[in-house]
Amino acid sequence: MLINISNHSLSEWDDNQVRNAKHLFCSITDIEFPIVDPEGDEAYIKNLCEKYADLIRRKLSLSKDAGNAVHVMGEFTFAFKLVALLKSEGIKCVASTSKRNSVLTDEGKLSSFNFVRFREY
Repeated sequence: MLINISNHSLSEWDDNQVRNAKHLFCSITDIEFPIVDPEGDEAYIKNLCEKYADLIRRKLSLSKDAGNAVHVMGEFTFAFKLVALLKSEGIKCVASTSKRNSVLTDEGKLSSFNFVRFREY
């Protein structure tokens, strides 16, 4: 099972990313990425990470897949602390990599991102 915790739910993933995730992890599920309060201090981030780690542990306990991982992408301090906490418990964490394609137009720069692979933290 791949648990997706990012600002991009599975419904927004391109076919290549979904195929790759299913090939590597069999099933995919979302946990909605939190809205991280920019005023929150380190204790706030720690508590938020502990709450999400509990959600992740519960989902993983139900997994029948051979390989499990958590895809974490988003607000940097939350992502960093959550990955560190999960890895300390032996839970594999991955990020998605992409190629940026940018075009300058009269309105400014337009960018699109094309999924390449999952990379372990």
